[in-house]
Amino acid sequence: MTDIRASALLALRTLVGRDDAEFHDGQFEAIETLVAERRRVLVVQRTGWGKSAVYFVATLLLRAQGAGPTILVSPLLALMRDQVAAAARAGVRAVSINSSNQHEWDETLRRLSADEVDVLLVSPERLNNPRFRDEQLPALIDRIGLLVVDEAHCISDWGHDFRPDYRRLRELIAGMPTGVPVLATTATANSRVVTDVAEQLDAGRRGFQHAVVTIRGPLARASLRLGVLRLPDNRARLAWLLSHLGELPGSGIVYALTVSAAEDTARLLREAGHAVRAYTGRTDTEEREECERLLMSNRVKALVATSALGMGFDKPDLGFVLHLGAPSSPVAYYQQVGRAGRATANADVLLLPGTEDTAIWEYFATSSMPDEEKAAAVLDELDRSDSPLSTPALEALVDVRRSRLELLLKVLDVDGAVRRVQGGWVSTGVPWAYDRERYERIAAERVAEQQSMIDYERTSGCRMEYLQRALDDETAVACGRCDGCAGVWYPAGVAAEAVSAAGASLDRVGVAIEPRAQWPTGAASLGVDARGNIPHGERIAAGRALARLTDLGWGGPLRELFAPATGGAPAPDTVANAAMLAACVRVLAEWDWEERPAAVVSVPSRRHPELIDSVARSIAEAGRLPLLGPLDWRNGGPSGASGGNSAYRLSNVWQSFAVGAELGRALEPLTGRPVLLVDDIADSRWTLTVAGRELRRHGVSVVLPFALALKS
Repeated sequence: MTDIRASALLALRTLVGRDDAEFHDGQFEAIETLVAERRRVLVVQRTGWGKSAVYFVATLLLRAQGAGPTILVSPLLALMRDQVAAAARAGVRAVSINSSNQHEWDETLRRLSADEVDVLLVSPERLNNPRFRDEQLPALIDRIGLLVVDEAHCISDWGHDFRPDYRRLRELIAGMPTGVPVLATTATANSRVVTDVAEQLDAGRRGFQHAVVTIRGPLARASLRLGVLRLPDNRARLAWLLSHLGELPGSGIVYALTVSAAEDTARLLREAGHAVRAYTGRTDTEEREECERLLMSNRVKALVATSALGMGFDKPDLGFVLHLGAPSSPVAYYQQVGRAGRATANADVLLLPGTEDTAIWEYFATSSMPDEEKAAAVLDELDRSDSPLSTPALEALVDVRRSRLELLLKVLDVDGAVRRVQGGWVSTGVPWAYDRERYERIAAERVAEQQSMIDYERTSGCRMEYLQRALDDETAVACGRCDGCAGVWYPAGVAAEAVSAAGASLDRVGVAIEPRAQWPTGAASLGVDARGNIPHGERIAAGRALARLTDLGWGGPLRELFAPATGGAPAPDTVANAAMLAACVRVLAEWDWEERPAAVVSVPSRRHPELIDSVARSIAEAGRLPLLGPLDWRNGGPSGASGGNSAYRLSNVWQSFAVGAELGRALEPLTGRPVLLVDDIADSRWTLTVAGRELRRHGVSVVLPFALALKS
């Protein structure tokens, strides 16, 4: 043990670049359990404790004993980049295999074969890549020295960032050679998650009786000063941010719950002179890396981010974390605020909850759960097929959107019902049953977590203590720093000019509706006589919507307008809707069309006929344009339910619209002229595309689509 400790301490000091570095409580215990006892270890420690030091030091010691390379399963590319750089500082030869470095894979595999790699970092998704899973992984497992599962809460159904691909790790762990140590690490896990992860680490023991060693430390962060500021609406929250962002210490992260909110907030702050960038799931890889570098070097005040910036981002001196809208649980919230104050004496953490939070939580709560009917449809198609089906091919056969279909296939794969092979997916023939009880339990737990987050916002006690107790930390005590312990530490007032700027930003109107250029793959199999590119003479032009339903400004009023309670009632003659109609007119006034429309036509609607008619009428009156009325239904109108994937959505509206006799006569004198086509909500854009195609076929030169709302 003395020799191991001396060697481990030397490796630690090399890793951190300090000759006086010492182990934190629990670090050497974890290393010793892995290296000397070859056991399975679960480490639950706060962000900044040094979990990566445990697996890098353990790797060096195991390699010195002749063990094979470490396989490190890591969830994010950003995390991989940081870990490869950290490993190099300790003399650990680390490489990664991921979607961004395919050109390096052959060289990486050659180095692995030559035993020139100490740590191989892979994503959980890579474990199911057919070539890697069937050709490379078995040989690696035969000589693996250590398996590390980073961000291990992802293994658990109860983890705040559950990922189906992570559940495959149970099979990998169960197939490990006896005596190969396994390390799982996370900063955010309550007792339920700890128990669940420990059970999965215990898989495939085959007589190796030692129980999983759990090393769990206190989660309190003495550097963090927590607070909650409740403001009446988005205008007030943005005005507060405009007024006080520059006063927050150092550089930091402003979290938003949706992509639109992050992008809108970043734009507003930049226009006010703040150095910020947006960072979301829509940000491409190169831009993400640039954003991370700018924040690391303090060349921006903040990144305005969704949860896409979370695990893996490591800036020890991050000065603040601010939330515009609350995450759905205290566990998820703790994970994000834990990014701040890791190597500083003080960091500010402030939550500005929003009235829309609960609606956003409800949407995301079930997004990872499979739909029983859709799962059965996927399995039926795979059972019928004599060859593998690609995801696009399956999409044309079952009415599931691509993102949901990919997630559903992962769940079915983990459950053993399907398997990914070269060329696509096949059925394994293993019976699959929808685990209703399990998903109902998870849904109920999500609801309880949401209420717990609301209770955090409303507590008059210590906020850090509340978070610790939510994570079942038995060491929880009052922090003495938060607004519950020491009183309000943040300013509550806002500058008048900030209120005006926020209001102007929220009142901004007009988002683009991009025209469809191609018919979806597989539409022909659904009775749609169309494939390839949409002929230019049948396409609609680029259009406009008042706003997205997810926007911070007009998104709220539009969500209320389309709430089920309003049904198909006409837009009432209220100040709010008068303002909305005026906003629609502003969109048209700012539209940079090449030629002004000559008339207005509307899309027939079952859900909101009076609403669409009133909007079309108001636009026509404001623009002094003839209102020609709606298109007619053909073949009974659209069939099938709303939603689903692109091919099914097109088939639902295909051959559903017609230019009736009266509309046809009204269009005759407008041959070769543009027409404005009005609808309520644009989502897949196939309704506008098919309706506009009919107008183009009747001599309209340009169809300019306009909708009240863009769904996303």
